[in-house]
Amino acid sequence: MLVVLVIIGLLAGLVGPKLFGKVDSSKVQTAQTQVRMLKGALESMRLDIGRFPTPEEGLALLNTSPKDEKIRGRWRGPYLDDDVPLDPWGTPYQYSVPGSKGQPFALYSFGADGRRGGEGTDADVGYLPAP
Repeated sequence: MLVVLVIIGLLAGLVGPKLFGKVDSSKVQTAQTQVRMLKGALESMRLDIGRFPTPEEGLALLNTSPKDEKIRGRWRGPYLDDDVPLDPWGTPYQYSVPGSKGQPFALYSFGADGRRGGEGTDADVGYLPAP
């Protein structure tokens, strides 16, 4: 019985880290997919109202009618089926204007560490702001 437990422990020690590595990489892929989905919703909204949200309006404008009377009549939302999702690590996506390299906005997740920058799973994911 003791030998069986030792073998199970060795197998868990070999397989466990590989499984956790797959979980981390799948979170990065999920964040990339969600950023592309949010970008598509933002572009659809821009076609309707003629502009992207201001930093003050943020991603909430995808689901909430604008307060500005000039664009409220053109807003055809909500542009998402559900609320704006949190990133896979449980924090809100970052939105700012303008983005880098001529992009009209920045839309990104801070990654696993929750801080700007980083490498691997800690790296920022999405359309990043100007440095």
